[in-house]
Amino acid sequence: MKKNPFSIALRSIFGLSMVVAASAYAAEAKKEPNLEQVKQTISAGIQAAKPGLTVTSVETSVIPGLYKTQVGDGPVVYATADGKYFIAGEVYELSPGKIVNLTDQERNVERAKLIAGVNKKDAIVFSPKGNVKKVMYVFTDVDCGYCRMLHSKVAEYNDLGIEIRYLAYPRAGIPSKSYNKIASAWCSKNRNEAITKLKNLEEIPENVCAENPVAAQFDLGRKIGLSGTPALVFEDGQLIGGYVEPARLAEMVGI
Repeated sequence: MKKNPFSIALRSIFGLSMVVAASAYAAEAKKEPNLEQVKQTISAGIQAAKPGLTVTSVETSVIPGLYKTQVGDGPVVYATADGKYFIAGEVYELSPGKIVNLTDQERNVERAKLIAGVNKKDAIVFSPKGNVKKVMYVFTDVDCGYCRMLHSKVAEYNDLGIEIRYLAYPRAGIPSKSYNKIASAWCSKNRNEAITKLKNLEEIPENVCAENPVAAQFDLGRKIGLSGTPALVFEDGQLIGGYVEPARLAEMVGI
């Protein structure tokens, strides 16, 4: 039997369960119930299934009958008002000529709020000589090959008007040897020189000072939802995972 190309596209973009469930509940939704009652019902359903989980927020979503639900620090899910079902996945909007990832747009808003709380003095900053056109926060690990590749292009990013603000994300966790190395860079008198030496596989004196910001930045990375390094986050919340050549990056962010 010949497969419908549009059906295949829906399966790959949304996931079959997302399409079926969203369609069913959109058809059934007639009147939005009281939001506080919905939150209580969804919370009760989730806690009955998994005691200890806490629902921190419930909001209406763009899909009638489904509620955007934040469970602890985990990902947002879409739950039914009766608390019996939830869907974990992306929500897309179809319009003539384009497909928009609404879930990622919402994540951008949350990431922008989180990144706005970073104090510049807690970052290792490499600034352009001229005007700053974009600020790029880079979650980095000194034992990451692509992080070293990105650092080798710092001058090129700067020439394009991109300011790099390094934030620490030791992938091996805390405590670890990677943490000791990257924390020593943050505790150095010359942070830029220290991080450059580590990126060039040179050693620096171990000096893990008591009030370094590495643990806080590592926690921030987990809240943002990083899956690896380097991770590039812009002030508008846009997240780009992995190394991107300077010229290509400039094109992606509209420089």
